Amino acid sequence: MARLADYFVVIGYDLDKRGGSEGQGRIHQRFPEKDWEDNPFPQGIELFCQPNGWQLVPERKPPSFFVAVLTDINSERHYCACFTFWESVENPQLQKGESSEADEDDGPDVLQPAQLYAPRSLVLVSRLDHTEVFRNCLSLIYTVHVDGLNVPMETVIGNLLTCIIPIAGGSQINDPPLCSLTDSLLGCFQPGQDDVEESSRTITLGAGDRQVIQTPINDSLPVSGCSVALLFRQLGILNVLCLFCAALTEHKILFLSSSYQRLTDACRALLAIMFPLKYSFTYVPILPGKLLEVLSTPTPFIIGVNSLFHSETQELVRFSSLDVIVADLDGGTVTIPECVHISLLPEPLLHHTQTAISMVLDPELEVADHAFPPSVQASTLKVQDKEIRAIFLWLFAQLFQGYRWCLHIIRIHPEPVIRFYKAAFLGQRALAEDDFLMKVLDGMAFAGFVSERGPPYRATDLFDDLVANQAKRIRQETGNSQKVMKHVKELAEQLFKNENPYPAVAMHRVQRTAENAQPRVPQTSFPPLDEVSVQLFIDHAAAKLKTAPPVVKSELKGLVPAGPPLADVVDRNGNVLANSARRLEVVRNCIMYIFDNKMLEAKKLMPAVIRALKGRAARVCLTQELNQHVLQNRAVLDDQQFDYIVRMMNCTLQDCSHMDEHGIAAALLPLVTAFCRKLGGGITQFAYSCVQEHTVWTNMQFWEAMFYSDVQKHIRSLYLENEDDGDASANDGEGDQQQVSALELASEQSRLWPTLSKEQQQERVQKEESTVFSQAIHYANRMSYLLLPLDTSKNRLLRSTGLGDVESVSNSYVTNSIAGSMAESYDTESGFEDAESSDVANSVVRFINRFVDKVCNESGVTNEHLKALHTMIPDIVQMHIETLDAVHRESKRLPPIQKPKLLRPTLLPGEEFVMEGMRVHLIADGREEATGALGGPPLLPAEGAVFLTTYRIIFKGTPTDPLVGEQVVSRSFPIASLTKEKRLSGSQVSVPLDQFVQEGLQLRSCTFQLMKIAFDEEVASDLAEVFRKHVHKLRYPQHVQGTFAFTVGQSAKLVVEHKTKDKNQSLKTLSKNLVKTAKRTIGRQYVTRKKYSPPTWENRSSLQSEMDEDEISVSEEPDQSSLTLSSTIRSSDRQTMSNVVERACCRDYQRLGLGTLSNSLTRSKNEPFRISTVNRMYTVCRSYPGLLIVPQSIPDSTIQRISRCYRQNRIPVVCWRNSRTKAVLLRSAGLHAKGVVGFFKSPNAPTAGPSQADSTSLEQEKYLQAIISSMPSYSDASGRNTLSGFTSSHMSTSGKWGSIRGSGRLSMYNADVGNRLAGKESPQANGGPAEPYFLRQQRAYLYIIGDKSQLKGGKQDSFQQWEVVPIEVFDIRQVKNSFKKLMKACVPSSTKNDPNMTFHRCLEESEWMNLLHRLLQVSVLVVELLDNGSSVMVSLEDGWDVTTQVVSLVQLLSDPYYRTIDGFRLLVEKEWLSFGHRFSHRGAQTLASQSSGFTPIFLQFLDCVHQIHLQFPMEFEFSQYYLKFLAYHYVSNRFRTFLLDSDYERIELGVLYEEKGERRNPQVCKSVWDYIDRLNKKTPIFYNYMFSPEEEEVLKPYSFISNLKVWDFYTEETLSEGPSFDWELVRGRQEKPSEEAGERLETTTPKSQRRIVWPCYDSLSKVVPDAITKLLQDVQNLESELGQPTEKWKDTWDKIKTAQRVESRLESRHSFSSSLLMSSNLSHQRRSQGVYLQESGVGSSINLALDCESATSTPAAGRPSTSTLYSQFQSTESENRSFEGILYKRGALLKPWKPRWFVLDKTKHQLRYYESRQDKVCKGVIELAEVESVIMGTPAMGAPKNIDDKAFFDLKTTKRVYNFCAQDSMNAQLWMDSIQSCLSDA
Repeated sequence: MARLADYFVVIGYDLDKRGGSEGQGRIHQRFPEKDWEDNPFPQGIELFCQPNGWQLVPERKPPSFFVAVLTDINSERHYCACFTFWESVENPQLQKGESSEADEDDGPDVLQPAQLYAPRSLVLVSRLDHTEVFRNCLSLIYTVHVDGLNVPMETVIGNLLTCIIPIAGGSQINDPPLCSLTDSLLGCFQPGQDDVEESSRTITLGAGDRQVIQTPINDSLPVSGCSVALLFRQLGILNVLCLFCAALTEHKILFLSSSYQRLTDACRALLAIMFPLKYSFTYVPILPGKLLEVLSTPTPFIIGVNSLFHSETQELVRFSSLDVIVADLDGGTVTIPECVHISLLPEPLLHHTQTAISMVLDPELEVADHAFPPSVQASTLKVQDKEIRAIFLWLFAQLFQGYRWCLHIIRIHPEPVIRFYKAAFLGQRALAEDDFLMKVLDGMAFAGFVSERGPPYRATDLFDDLVANQAKRIRQETGNSQKVMKHVKELAEQLFKNENPYPAVAMHRVQRTAENAQPRVPQTSFPPLDEVSVQLFIDHAAAKLKTAPPVVKSELKGLVPAGPPLADVVDRNGNVLANSARRLEVVRNCIMYIFDNKMLEAKKLMPAVIRALKGRAARVCLTQELNQHVLQNRAVLDDQQFDYIVRMMNCTLQDCSHMDEHGIAAALLPLVTAFCRKLGGGITQFAYSCVQEHTVWTNMQFWEAMFYSDVQKHIRSLYLENEDDGDASANDGEGDQQQVSALELASEQSRLWPTLSKEQQQERVQKEESTVFSQAIHYANRMSYLLLPLDTSKNRLLRSTGLGDVESVSNSYVTNSIAGSMAESYDTESGFEDAESSDVANSVVRFINRFVDKVCNESGVTNEHLKALHTMIPDIVQMHIETLDAVHRESKRLPPIQKPKLLRPTLLPGEEFVMEGMRVHLIADGREEATGALGGPPLLPAEGAVFLTTYRIIFKGTPTDPLVGEQVVSRSFPIASLTKEKRLSGSQVSVPLDQFVQEGLQLRSCTFQLMKIAFDEEVASDLAEVFRKHVHKLRYPQHVQGTFAFTVGQSAKLVVEHKTKDKNQSLKTLSKNLVKTAKRTIGRQYVTRKKYSPPTWENRSSLQSEMDEDEISVSEEPDQSSLTLSSTIRSSDRQTMSNVVERACCRDYQRLGLGTLSNSLTRSKNEPFRISTVNRMYTVCRSYPGLLIVPQSIPDSTIQRISRCYRQNRIPVVCWRNSRTKAVLLRSAGLHAKGVVGFFKSPNAPTAGPSQADSTSLEQEKYLQAIISSMPSYSDASGRNTLSGFTSSHMSTSGKWGSIRGSGRLSMYNADVGNRLAGKESPQANGGPAEPYFLRQQRAYLYIIGDKSQLKGGKQDSFQQWEVVPIEVFDIRQVKNSFKKLMKACVPSSTKNDPNMTFHRCLEESEWMNLLHRLLQVSVLVVELLDNGSSVMVSLEDGWDVTTQVVSLVQLLSDPYYRTIDGFRLLVEKEWLSFGHRFSHRGAQTLASQSSGFTPIFLQFLDCVHQIHLQFPMEFEFSQYYLKFLAYHYVSNRFRTFLLDSDYERIELGVLYEEKGERRNPQVCKSVWDYIDRLNKKTPIFYNYMFSPEEEEVLKPYSFISNLKVWDFYTEETLSEGPSFDWELVRGRQEKPSEEAGERLETTTPKSQRRIVWPCYDSLSKVVPDAITKLLQDVQNLESELGQPTEKWKDTWDKIKTAQRVESRLESRHSFSSSLLMSSNLSHQRRSQGVYLQESGVGSSINLALDCESATSTPAAGRPSTSTLYSQFQSTESENRSFEGILYKRGALLKPWKPRWFVLDKTKHQLRYYESRQDKVCKGVIELAEVESVIMGTPAMGAPKNIDDKAFFDLKTTKRVYNFCAQDSMNAQLWMDSIQSCLSDA
C-alpha cells in the first residue's frame, strides 16, 4: 500500500525578492509540514514548477498542468504534478516609485502597466505515477477555489493526503461518506462486498467528485498510456530506434519541445520500451532553465529541455565535447553528432523490428498495392502503444534468449549472489563480434537486470514467461510477418490488461469551472489554509492505520523457468557443425596414437590435426579426449608424448580470442595442471609451463568467469551432498539435463530458507563462505602457474608488454626439450637475475591480488579470510618460482630437439653478411596460395633463418609440413625497399607445431614482399633488437653514399659492425672517405682533359662504349654573336660541358632535330629552336639538365627572368617534337601561387601569373608566342580548323587503338579533349577523351595542361593562340595512400575474415587503377593534340612528378623509337634522371627523407607502360620482364642509376662521369643500363619476340578501368628462389647465367622429364619456357655439343626470321610456323583481330587462333607491309636495315682510311658503323638529324688504291665532314640516294 500523495504544496511568486529581470518562487504553504520518515520532502521544487523562470506577465494566461520528475539521492523518483494559474498583483514598481530597486531595474521613461499577473502553482508530490488522477485532483482544488464551492478547502486537501492505494493489483475505490467529517477522515480504506467492488474502488475528495484509480496488475511492467505511440508519431521509426540503441549503449540524449507534458511523455516512453532493462543514469524529463549547466555532465543522461532554451543548450552541448544526441519532438528530427557512433541492433533483428513497427503504425502498408484493398483499421492510440511495446518485449526476448544458462550462482545464503558469464553467452549466440550486444552486456542497465532477474526464486512476470516458454515459438515464427503480428497482438493484450484491468468501470465525476463561459477571475488570491485542521486529518488517518489489521498481500514466488539451453539454439542454426566428422576422427586417432606411444603414426597425422584445430568442434573434441586420459588429476607422459600434447594445446589456444567465448581455454585449464613429465632429480614439469604464450591467461574477466564457474559447481555439490547423503559425485557437469541445475537447487534452498532455524542458517552461510575461500586459494595457485614464466630470470612480460599495466599482461614461456638447443645466451645476463625475478614476482602478485580482492568482495568472503589470502599470495608465488627454477635447470639438460639445418643463401658479388642467420619461422600471411588453402602443398609456415646482408633481407628455410619438407623456401627483398617494420607480440605470432617463439617482426617491402617472421626461442631477444637496429640503419643511411650501390664491395663491417660500441664512428669515417674520393673525382674531371674524347659517364652510353679514334667530335667554331660552348665557357668548364653533350638529352635532341651545338649563322636562322647553355652550371634551375631546348629568338637573360615565375625555377622547355606535324611537347612546373611567394621570388611581379601585365609577365607571353611561331602551321590558315572537326577516319591514318580481347564494344572516337578531365563522364568506349565543354571551337596552337587549382583567374589569350586546359591532378598524398592500400590488397598481412573485403574490393578501395586511368587519359589527350598539330605544354605541380609521368607516356605513345630497348632507356634518362625526378626523396632513400615516406611515382609510370604493352604487344621491343626488372631495381639501390634527385647532385657527388680507371671491381655494375646490356647479350629475357612495329605508329590505348589489368608484378611470387631480378642469384653461378630450367631438371630428376609445377613456388617462365627461348637454347646446346663456336642468341634469331620472311613470300598465302611466331604473320594476326577499325569494317572480330585455317585473311589490298624490326643488337636482317654494306671511312686528322660495315637505319634515323659484318658492338653513330648535305667527294691522301674517283662522297654534319669511299661509283650513288631519301623523309 502507498499514499496517493505525499505532499501538497502551494508555491507563489516572491514579491519581496524581485531583483533583476527574473523573479523567484516561494513556498507559501506545504502539507504536512513535517517530513514523512520514509520519504523526505524534495528540495528545489519551486524551480521545477516554473522551468522557464518566475516572471510577472501583463496578460493572464490559461491554467497549465504538467508532471515533472525529481530523483532523490537513493535513486527514488518523485512525480511532481504542477497545476499553475495566474493571479493579479499590483505593480510593485508603481507602488515603490522611489525605491532604489526600481531605479536599477528600469529607466524612468519606461512605461509600467498598472496590473500584472503572478503565477501560483499547486503541486502534488507522489512516488506513484498517476498523471490523470493528479490532473483531476488539482483541477478540483482549483475549481473549489475559483467557483467558491461550499466545501472547506482543508477537507479536500486532507482527504487527498490521507488517501492510501495499493501499488499494484487492479482498480481501487475510496468512497468516504460526505456527511460526517470523522468518517471521511478515517474511511479511506473500506473493502467492498463482491469481486467487482473488491477490485474497482473510487476515491472522492469530498467535493461531490468520484474517480476510479486503476492500478496495474503487475507493478514491474511500466505504465505508458499513449506515450510510446506518440513518440513514434513525433520522431518516426528509425529515429526512435536510434534513440533506443543510444540509451542502451549509454549515450547522452536530449529532448527538445515547447510542451512540458510532451517532454515527460517522451522520456517515459523511452524508458517503457527499454523494459526489462531499467535506466540507471541521470533522468530529468523537464530541466529548469537555471540548471542548464547539468547538460555538460560527463555521464550519460536522458533530459528534456524547453525549446525556448534551444540556443543556450547548443552552446552548452558544444562545450561538452559535442557528444549529445538531440531529439526535437516538435520538428521530428534526431541530430547525431559526427563524433558519436551509435551501435545499432544486430541484423536481421533490426530489420524484423522495423518491419513489425511499421505494420503496427501503418497497417494499410501491406494492402496498399491491392486492386481491391480491404478496409484496414489502425488500432486506437492506446492499443498501438501496447503493440509497439510488445514488439520491443519480443525483441528483448530474442536478444536475451538463453541468458539464464549463463548465470553463475556463487552464493545462495544469506542473499543469492549471481554473476553473468558474458563470454559464454556471446560465444554460444555466435555474436562475439557484435558491437551493440557487447556494449549492452557491459552496461549498467544489464548489471541491474542480472541482479534483479538473476535470483532463481522470485515472482515472475510477462518477460520471464516470454524468454523461457515462448523462445521456440519466436524462433519458428521469425520471418513470417503474419504470425509475428499475431504474437505481438497477444502480448499487447496482456500489456493493455495490465494497465487497464477494468476498463468498464473507468468513470470520473470531477467538477470543473464552466469551460464555455469566461473563467471567473478569482476575486481573492488563493487563501492561506488552516494547517491545524489539515494536520488533524493526517493524524487521524495515521492512528486508524495503526489499529487496522496489517494487509498481507500474498506474493507468488516460484522457480524462474530457464527456457531451452543455448547449445540447441546454435546447433539448429548450423553454426557449430562446421567441422566434418572426419576431422574429429583425425584428432581422436592422433591422441590415441600418442598415448599408445605410436609416435611415427602421430607425427604423420600431426599436420592434419593442426589444420583441423582451426575449427571449434575439433578444439572441443581435443579437450574431451585429453580429459579421458587424466587419472586422479594427473597424467605422466614421456618426453615425446609431452611435446606433442603441449604442441596441440598451444595450437588449440592460439586461435582462441582473449575472451575465450567458446570455453576452450576453460576446458584446458584443469588439463594443463594435469599433464606432466618427469625430469632428472625427481623434478616434474607440468604442461602449464609451456602454454603461457596466450592472451587469454592475462584477461581478468576470464579468470573471474572460471572462478565463479568452479564456485558454482562446488556450492551445487555442497547442497546435493546434503540432500542425497553424498550419492551425487561432486564432479558432475551442469550440462546434464537430468540433473538438478545449480539455479534450480538455489531456488529450492531459497524457498526453504525461512523454515530453517537460526543455527542452521548460520551453518549454511559459513559452509558457503569457506567454499568460496578455498576456491580463492586454489585459483591463486592456478594463476601463478600460468603467469610465472619458466625462466624467471628472463622476464619477457615486463619487456614486451609491461606487466605493470595488468590489464594487458601477456606472458610467455619456453617449453620442454627445446631448452637444450638454446645458446647459452641467457647465462650472460645472470647479473640481473635477482632484480628481474623480483619484478616478475611483484607483477604477478599484484595481478592475483587484484583478482582476489574483486571476487572475494563480490562473493562475500570475510575480512579475516581476505587478509589471510593477501599474506598467502606472495608465499605461493615465491614457492612456485623456486620450483620453476629447478624445472628450468633440469629442462636445459634434455637432449635438444632435432631442428632443421640452417641453409645459407648465395650472395651477389660485393654483397656481404651484416648479421649471420638467426633461426626464425616464416609465418603465413594473407596470401593463401603458399599455405595450401587453395590446393597444393602448404609451403608456409617454414622454418629456417633470416640473414641480413648489405643489400637484402633474406629468409631461407624449409616448410614445417613434413610432406613438403625437402623443398627449399626463399623469400627476400632489398633493404632499401622496406616500407614498414612492425613488431609482433607472442600472441600475434601463430606458429603451428608450437615451435616456441617469443616475438616476431613483420617487414613489408615496396617490391610487394612481406616477411612475417617469428624468432625462435634460441635467438636471444637482445639479438632480435640488434637485428632491428641494423635493418633501420641500413634502410636509412645518413647519406646516399651509405647505400649499397656505393658501399658494394667494401667490407660490410665498415657499415655496421656486429655488436661493437662505436658503430656510428665507423660509419662516419666511411662517409668522410667517400666524400673525399667524390671530391677528388670531380676535381679530376676538370683537370684531366682529352680533346674530343670525353670519359664515358658511368659507361651509360652503349652507343659509344669504346673510346677510339672514331669518336664523333663537337665542333668549336668561335662566334661572338651568341652564347656558345667555346666562346663563353671557361676552359675549366669545358670538360663538364663535353660530358653534358654526351648525355642522353643531347643525343635525343639531335635525333629529333630540335637543335644542335653548332652556332653557324646559316643554321641558326632556319632552326626554330636552339640548345641553350644557360643552365650549364645549374644556376638557373638545379633540377634541370645542363642543356635546354628553347626558342631560337629567346635570349638567355629572358630565360633567367622567366624562371622566377615557375615553381623550383622549372621553366617551360621543349622535350620532344612530332616529326610529322612539327608540334612540340614542352614541360615545366606550375606557376607560383599568387601571393607572398611570388612577391619574394620576383620583386617586379607581386603575382607572377600570366594575368599580370608587368615585365616578367610580358616576357612570359613573348616566350609562349615564340614557341607558337616555331610551328609551321602557325601561318597556315587551314590549320585553324576546329578540334571537333577531326573524325575518327581522319585520325586513323596516324593512330592505332589498343586491342581489348573479348570487349566487343569499340566505338567511334572523337579527337577531342576529355570530358572526364573536366569532371564529366566520358561516353567513349576506351575511357578516352570526348567532346569537352571548356575548349573553344577554334583550335589553339598551344594547349597548356595545368592544375585546376593553380589556374584560377589566369588571363585567356585574346587572340586564341594558346589555351589553358585545367585538369585535376592527384597529389602525392593520394598516391602514397593508394599505394599503401594496394600493397595491403596484394600482400595482406593476415587472412581477412570479413567476406566483404575480398581482393577486388580492397583493390577498388585503393583507387590505384583509378590513378592509372587518369594518367593514361591525360596522356592520350596530349597525344591527340600533338597529332593534330597543336603544341602542348604540361605544367603541373613542381614539374617533377605527374608532369614527368605525362610527358614520358606521351613520347612513348607518339614515338616508336622510345618503344625500343635503347629508346626506352634514353627516355628514362632524359625525362626522369636529367629532368630531376626526385628518386632519393620519393624513395625515402636516406635518413633525411625518412619522414616523407615512399611514393611510387616511377612505379606508376611503369605500370602505365605495362598497361599499354598489354594492349599493343607487338609495338615494344622489350618484354614485360624488362618493366618488372626496372620496377624492382629502381627501389633496390643495387645500381647508382636511380640514386639522388638531379644531375646537379650526381655531378656534385662525382657519380655522373666516372672514369674507367675508377672501376675497382669489373663484376660490379654501377649502372642498371650496363647490367641490362650485358645480360641481354647472353639471354633473350628482355626481348619481346612479338616485336613487329608499324612505321611512325601513334598508340592510343584504352584507359577505362575495366580495360586495365592488375600487374602481376604485384601479385606473383617464386618461393623456390626468391625474386628473379638479381640474375646471378637466380641462375646459381654467375658464369652460366643462361643455364635453362630444362638442364636443371635433368640434374635433379634424371629419370623422368616430368615434374609438378606449383604456383607461387616455381618460376613458370623457367619451368615452362616459351617455345622460342627453348628452341634457341636447344640450338646453343647442340652447337656446344658439336664443338662449333656458339652463336649469340640474337644472331640465330635474326637468321631464322630472315629465312622465315623469305619463305612466307614464296608461299601463296600467309601461314603460321608451327614452332615460331614470326613478325610478318603477327602483323597479319594483329589485323585479323580487328584492331584496325577502318580495315575490319565491323566492330571487333576477335580471332586469336594461331593455326593456318583460321588465319587466312590477307592484309588490306594496296597497303604495303610496313613491318620493320629494329633491334639494339643490329640484326643482319636486310629488311630491317634500309641499306647496308662496306664503306671506307677516313679517320680523324692524320688517321688512315679503314673499311667499316655501315648500316643505314630509317627507324632510328641513324647511320651506324661496325668493325665487321658479324660485329655486334657499334663503333659509332652519325645522327641523320645533324646531316646538312651529301655531296660527291675527291680522293684524299691515304685513300684505297684502284678505286674509281666517283666512288668518293662526303657527308657534311653540323659537327664535322665525313669522307667516305664505296667499292665503285654505282655503289656510291646508291649510298648517296639512300641517305638523301632518308633526309627528305624526315
